[in-house]
Amino acid sequence: MRKTVAIVGGGATALLLAAELDHKKFDVFIYEKNAAPGRKLLVAGDGGFNLTHSEKPDTFISRYTPSSFFEPIIKNFNNTDLRNWLKSIGIDTFEGSSKRVFPVKGIKPIDVLTAILSVIKQKNVSIETRITWHGWRNDQLLFTDDKNKNEFVIKPDITVFALGGGSWKVTGSDGSWTKHFIDQGVEVKPFQSSNCAFEIEWDKEFLKQAEGKTLKNLTLHCGENKKEGEVVITAFGLEGGAVYALSGAIRKQLSEEGHAALFMDLKPSISLTTIESKLRNRGNRSISECLKNDLNISGVPLLLLKSVIDKAQFTDPVVLSERIKNLQLTIKSAGPLDEAISTVGGIALEEIDENFQLKKIPNCYAIGEMLDWDAPTGGYLLQGCFSMGVGLGRKLNTSI
Repeated sequence: MRKTVAIVGGGATALLLAAELDHKKFDVFIYEKNAAPGRKLLVAGDGGFNLTHSEKPDTFISRYTPSSFFEPIIKNFNNTDLRNWLKSIGIDTFEGSSKRVFPVKGIKPIDVLTAILSVIKQKNVSIETRITWHGWRNDQLLFTDDKNKNEFVIKPDITVFALGGGSWKVTGSDGSWTKHFIDQGVEVKPFQSSNCAFEIEWDKEFLKQAEGKTLKNLTLHCGENKKEGEVVITAFGLEGGAVYALSGAIRKQLSEEGHAALFMDLKPSISLTTIESKLRNRGNRSISECLKNDLNISGVPLLLLKSVIDKAQFTDPVVLSERIKNLQLTIKSAGPLDEAISTVGGIALEEIDENFQLKKIPNCYAIGEMLDWDAPTGGYLLQGCFSMGVGLGRKLNTSI
């Protein structure tokens, strides 16, 4: 006997679930509050649609927090599996110089979304848009049809929630769903910004000259965590891949101490001893001239050094060398939730079983960004969502 599956939410996780479910076993309905599904998927494609990363499995899995939760999820449907599946629906991909994976030139985010929706259409999945979920009425799901302004209830055999996290409200991912689960006794952790900008109180003169500029080829440290890459100076503070990757460590310090210490190695390819030697043996040249000509430190990096350390430190070869290799910046706060690329928080992982089923609400499942997990940018976020959708689809297919 066929069963009905209601998927509440129409993002990346929901769409891959619907594409995976066996249409011979299930009648599948997607309820999306926006005018069309996949809106956040399209926003994620701005500036280059980074679908996944090409790292080897063990390293790939280590990028997730908690990695023990994601290990079976990624192994079940990994980055290679995703690329093969995309190819099967007409979306060829390539590995960029950063080892990130993108659609080949000429394929836009809307093309990827259209290809996925085509698979879903072939499986006779019904997509209902501008439908908002309002929790439960007795043991039924309560919705409003925002087109006709009327309420309705349904009682599917299986309900899957894929409601997103707390970032990018414009895409519908506003976290407003949390109260409905709290009312059911489900533990929901407050959302916090991840992969976001972090606030630094810059020297005003430095900011005038450096705002919008990029610091490249550096290494950032926070606690025991480090990341090579680049960052952008903004009026708010710092943003960019290198600082995004340290979001978890920075959040931890902010929570425990009210501020976070971020250390910057401006010349990770040159040893402290070499830098000190060049500064000591500069002859009659000025410190600035030596930095520029011998160490290739000029422009924004030089301005940053001068804005953070005083003149006595700047003219001392020993101290200046140490600062070049370990320049401390103080982070005051994380950027706003709505401006973050992703969030942590949401339904505690202890509230679901190994099949994503909510322990306190029978026949209801939760997947995607509404669960409390974290990953850096670089394709890991989307891969995590895709893998959960496919993983749950496979589990349901074999359970019937």
